[in-house]
Amino acid sequence: ENVSLLFKLYCLTVMTLVAATYTVALRYTRTVETELYFSTTAVCITEVIKLFLSVGILAKETGSLTRLITSLKENVFGSPTELLKLSVPSLVYALQNNMAFVALSNLDAAVYQVTYQLKIPCTALCTVLMLNRTLSKLQWFSVFMLCGGVTLVQWKPAQATKVQVEQNPWLGFGAIAVAVLCSGFAGVYFEKVLKSSDTSLWVRNIQMYLSGIVMTLFGVYVSDGAQVLQKGFFYGYTYYVWFVIFLASVGGLYTSVVVKYTDNIMKGFSAAAAIVLSTVASVILFGLQITVTFSLGALLVCISIYLYGLPRQDTTKIQPSETKSSKERLATV
Repeated sequence: ENVSLLFKLYCLTVMTLVAATYTVALRYTRTVETELYFSTTAVCITEVIKLFLSVGILAKETGSLTRLITSLKENVFGSPTELLKLSVPSLVYALQNNMAFVALSNLDAAVYQVTYQLKIPCTALCTVLMLNRTLSKLQWFSVFMLCGGVTLVQWKPAQATKVQVEQNPWLGFGAIAVAVLCSGFAGVYFEKVLKSSDTSLWVRNIQMYLSGIVMTLFGVYVSDGAQVLQKGFFYGYTYYVWFVIFLASVGGLYTSVVVKYTDNIMKGFSAAAAIVLSTVASVILFGLQITVTFSLGALLVCISIYLYGLPRQDTTKIQPSETKSSKERLATV
C-alpha cells in the first residue's frame, strides 16, 4: 500500500513538473520566437508522437513483435466498437476547445478566467455521478478552495484598449458552460473506460490517439488549411517548438497514467500546482511581477491540496453502482 501511494505521488509530481515546464516553454515560443508556427499542426503532431510512444510502450509490455501485432489486431483494428467508444472523449475535447475559443471571444479575459475554473467542481460532480464515488465535505471544500485559488493565481485586471470588440455576453456564458461540462464529462468518461476493464492503458491510449489524429487534422484543415498549403505544415518550427511538442506528448501520456492510478480530481490539483510553478518560473525568466492576488491564490492552492490529501476513503477505484444512488451520494455533501 505504501509503494502504491509513493507511485501515485511520483506520477503527480512528474506530471506537475512536466506541465509547468510545458507552460513556460509554450509562453517562450509564443512571445520570444520571432516566427510563429501553426498551433493546430503542433497539436496534430503531438497526437502522432503520443500514438507512436504508446505503441512503443505496448511493444515493450507485450514482449515481442508478434504479440504486439496480435494485440493491435484484436483490440484496435479488429474492434471498431472500442475505437468508437474512445472517439467520444476526442470529439468532446474538440468541442470543448472550440467553445473555449468562442467564450474567450465574447467575454472579458478576467470573466473568462473566473468562469472557466468551474470545470474543477464540474469534474468532481461528474466523478460522483458517473463513477459512483463519494466525496467528504472536507474534500468538496478543498475542491472549491482550489477553484478559488486558481482563479486568483490567473487573475489579471481587465485593461482598457483602444480597439473595441463587439461581444455577446450571453453567447460567451453559454459557450463557457458547454466547455465546462465537456471538460468534466470527457475526463471522467475516459477514466471510466480505463478502469472498467482490464484492457491495457496503452491500448486505450492508442485507440484514443487514433481518433485524436483525425480530429486534429480536421482542425488544421478548418483553421489553417490555406496557410498550411501555402507555407508548409512545419512552417515556423524551431528547436524550441519541437521541445514544446515533446513536453506536450510526454504530458499527455502522464495524464493518462495519473487518471488510471489516481483520478481526474487529483489531476486537477496537479494542474493547479503546475500553474503556480509556471508562474513562479515566469517571474525568473520573463520578469513577471508577483501580485497580492497571486500570493493569496497560491496559498489557497497549497492549502486545498493538503486538505484533499488528508486520510480518507480511497476514491481512485470505481465502486459498484448498487452501493449508493446518485441522490444519496449528493446528499452527503
